[in-house]
Amino acid sequence: MAGVGDDAGMDEVQRRLMFDDECILVDEQDNVVGHESKYTCHLMEKIESENLLHRAFSVFLFNSKHELLLQQRSKTKVTFPLVWTNTCCSHPLYRKSELIQENFLGVRNAAQRKLLDELGIPAEDIPVDQFTPLGRMLYKAPSDGKWGEHELDYLLFIVRDVTVLPNPDEVADIKYVSREQLQELIQQADAGEGGVKLSPWFRLVVDNFLMAWWEHLEKGTLKEAVDMETIHKLK
Repeated sequence: MAGVGDDAGMDEVQRRLMFDDECILVDEQDNVVGHESKYTCHLMEKIESENLLHRAFSVFLFNSKHELLLQQRSKTKVTFPLVWTNTCCSHPLYRKSELIQENFLGVRNAAQRKLLDELGIPAEDIPVDQFTPLGRMLYKAPSDGKWGEHELDYLLFIVRDVTVLPNPDEVADIKYVSREQLQELIQQADAGEGGVKLSPWFRLVVDNFLMAWWEHLEKGTLKEAVDMETIHKLK
């Protein structure tokens, strides 16, 4: 395993999060099997040699016009810096409040926590009962030669008009997009225009679920799209 000394260039905030945060280890059926530091969970060496898989979530926050809030990850992020992605992507931690299985409350609590941490959205503006868990996916994605992701990712929708105050340690930029504007952004990323890149998990959601779910949202039929039984194994 790489030592701390190998990470001299790591931003201090990201270093603290990497070593202080304990992610929830799960098997491919999403059963909790242990916990490990965020640092270890994101080392490709450990992912490949020990098949480390951790629980994660991805929030898709829409305003009342059904525009999706995107964020560009900060340049100091250890994995996938400066890529565009969905509103908030992170991990429930190995703590009592974020391990609650009933009604996926642990993941909802974690989503509420990170929306405050990353985007400055107060908890009272995003009540946990307003998150709609729509599905789960399992994926693996190398970031560079050392770091990567191997996650069982909960996909959450929420519709709220919020005031956003991005944390520069986490977020480089934000913007709301319509479906048409997102398609334009995807075309830019595919063409390599303007240095636009999308996170691999966001692209998997876009390619497999997002547009159909967005249509359900606009029609008021989102509950018809919910499938929390299946774990979609995507590449």
